[in-house]
Amino acid sequence: MPANCLPAGLFTVLVLSLHFHSAALAQTDWRAQVRTLPNAELILLGEQHDAPEHQELARLSVEVLANKKVLSALVLEMADAGVSTEGMPTESSETAVRERLKWSNAGWPWSRYGPVVMEAVRAGVPVVGSNLPRSGMTAVMKEDALDSKVPSAVLAGHRERMIEGHCGLLPESQVPAMARIQIARDERMAQTASMWMRSGKSVLLLAGAEHVKKDRGIPLLLDAKSKGKVDVVWMQASTAVNRNPALADYDWQTPPVPFKDYCADMKKSMQR
Repeated sequence: MPANCLPAGLFTVLVLSLHFHSAALAQTDWRAQVRTLPNAELILLGEQHDAPEHQELARLSVEVLANKKVLSALVLEMADAGVSTEGMPTESSETAVRERLKWSNAGWPWSRYGPVVMEAVRAGVPVVGSNLPRSGMTAVMKEDALDSKVPSAVLAGHRERMIEGHCGLLPESQVPAMARIQIARDERMAQTASMWMRSGKSVLLLAGAEHVKKDRGIPLLLDAKSKGKVDVVWMQASTAVNRNPALADYDWQTPPVPFKDYCADMKKSMQR
């Protein structure tokens, strides 16, 4: 699918959707999908965190946009808002970059995301944190006003996914608060990305697939000027092919990853 040129001044948001095909794709096939990377002022690249092919496609996306001299910033869910590599020399060491970004290797293995980050640093492109800092979560959990920032159906969906995502182990009293954290994260990422948008340039935002979906994530919380001109490409990993224009405009597929029972691990951890 060829990338279309943007009219001057048009703010377009594209969420790169990535999901798995039931049959394994050849390495050359899934890598070649980066050629369909759209020409947009904001590209939301949604991933499955445990799919290494997704981080490689993210790195390739940075490479393609940087080579075209159109990448204004790489914005990450994986680093907190308020940190960036802006002004760092292109030859900076990985250690220095990690320190500048206050990188949490426990939450986001550098072995997976380091190549994406360093691709941008070597190209002289700022890497910008956009996630809600842990220090701000307590206040957000009590912020009732966040409930009204998304449609009631979206709020209900967030709460259901919080229950599912915590394997039914999350106390019911904590569900509304956890849903607010999700909304606050999406809002912070939307605000950060908007700050780096430049006419004729592209911002690439890498985040988990749930954060970038058109019907529930960052696109709903962009400022009015950007939200009214959103075009979404979803990058979500899944074992089932599910092209849904309500979620995304573009769709990349990669080989499936081995199944892992995260709920079993969580239950064992709680028992210990």
